[in-house]
This record gives sequence, C-alpha cells and structure tokens, in this order.
Amino acid sequence: MADRAMVETRVLRVLRWVVIAGLVLVTLFPFYYMLLLSIRPIEEVLQNPGRVWAGPADWTITTYREVLTSAEDGGQGFVKFLANSALVSLAATAVTLLVSIPGAYAVSRLRFVGRKQVHFLFLAVYLFPSILLAIPLFVLFTRLGLRGSLGGLTIVYIAQTVPVSIYMLRNYLTTIPESLEEAAAVDGYSRLQTLRKIVLPLAAPAVMANALYVFMIAWNEFLFALLFLVEDRADWTVSLGLAQLSGGIEVSKTVLMAGSVVLTVPIVIIFFAAERLLTEGLTAGADKG
Repeated sequence: MADRAMVETRVLRVLRWVVIAGLVLVTLFPFYYMLLLSIRPIEEVLQNPGRVWAGPADWTITTYREVLTSAEDGGQGFVKFLANSALVSLAATAVTLLVSIPGAYAVSRLRFVGRKQVHFLFLAVYLFPSILLAIPLFVLFTRLGLRGSLGGLTIVYIAQTVPVSIYMLRNYLTTIPESLEEAAAVDGYSRLQTLRKIVLPLAAPAVMANALYVFMIAWNEFLFALLFLVEDRADWTVSLGLAQLSGGIEVSKTVLMAGSVVLTVPIVIIFFAAERLLTEGLTAGADKG
C-alpha cells in the first residue's frame, strides 16, 4: 500500500502537467484562433465562425496582401508602418538603455544625500495617467515644431521609459556584490571599465529584460502616436494602422486579424530571441574562482 507521501507526489506530478497544459491552452489558443481567422476566406468564416481547424486547401493569403499593400500608401501598406514602428522602437530602446544603465549604476553605487529615496522620484511620472500628460506634451511639442515627426514621438517614449528603467535596473544592480568591483579597482579598473567589463555582463539578464520592456511599450503604444502622427499618414506606426483597420467599415474581420498577426509576430520573435539571451546572460561575466 502506497504511503501518503507517495500519493501526494504522484497527484502533484499529474496536477503540474494539467496546470501547464491549461496555461498553454489559455495563452496560445487566442493567438492560434487569430491566425486561423487571418488565413480563412471571409465567406467561409461567416458560414462557420466557430471552426477551429482549417486544412491547407482552405487557406488564403489574400488578407495579408491587402494588409501589406495599400494604394493609399504607394503600395506599401503595413510595410511602411512596420518600418516606422521599428525605427521608433529601436531608437527609444537604445537611448533609454544608454541613459538608464549609468543612471541606475550611479543610484545603486554612488554615495550622496537622499540616495535611498531618489529612485522613488523616478516613478513619480507614473502617478499621473498618460491622458493627463497628453495635452501639455501636445502643446509643448507643437511649439517646438516636433509634433508630426517620428523624432518627437521617440523623445516622448524615452521620457516615459527612462524613469522605470532606472528603477528596474537599480534593483538588480544592488544584488551584484560590491567586492567584485573592489577587486577590479585593485586591478586598476576605472568606474567606466568596471561598469563595462564587470557589471554589464553580470546584469545582462536585467538589461535584456529592460530592453524588451521598452521595445514593447514603444511598439504597442497608441495614444501619443495618435496625437503626434495622425496628420501625416506616411509617419504612422503599426498601432495606428491597425486602429484604422478596426475602424474601417469596409474592412473584413479576416483582414483585421491579419493586421493583428503582423503586429504581434515581431514581438513574439523578439521575445524568444531575448529569452535565449537572458538564459546565457545568467552566467556571463562570472568571475573564476
């Protein structure tokens, strides 16, 4: 007769896989159904909207052609929007990391008055909803001549993400032993060399997670993109393009789902690529004993 511990172990082993299967189903099924709708003809979807499987004979790429090419954009369609979003997101991510990494290191290592409280001030911007900041930023950037440009939108994203990036990186950098930096100082390393050769390799998981966070914010953001770019369609980001599809009366839901897939796939690819880098970063920079 099996004892209680063995029974509990077997039950928990089964429940673990049940929970994992449930989470995978809840996470992947919406994306799967969205992808399925995007490759099914609209006539077939209207006849049987609840169908959860379609063979290759029932697939169509007409929806993706309609999304990726548009007469209003010189035949470019979502391709132009994707390029704009990629440019803004990459620029915002690069500049945010360039500012937040040394800023977080200074807050976590340097001694100055109010050091323990200053990082909370970086989060003060998040006490106010975005819609409250939208009007002042709209007026300011209009007077500066930056409204209607991708550069102005990038500056807004940087201002939004730098405070929380410093806060997130500061919390991780405090877990790195200061003895490693003291040993580097004994070897003649400067602060900058220590940051580049010792701290950054050890903080690679946090840096990659932060970069992914900033990129996703800039890629998916809609409110400020609408305020700053609505007048010039050539500078639209992909979120504005998708909003146009969802609001179009003559646009079918299959085309809308194709646009949603186009918006989502780059984030999924970047996430899995970053996941590999995060795992590698956990052991990068470790000192030899």
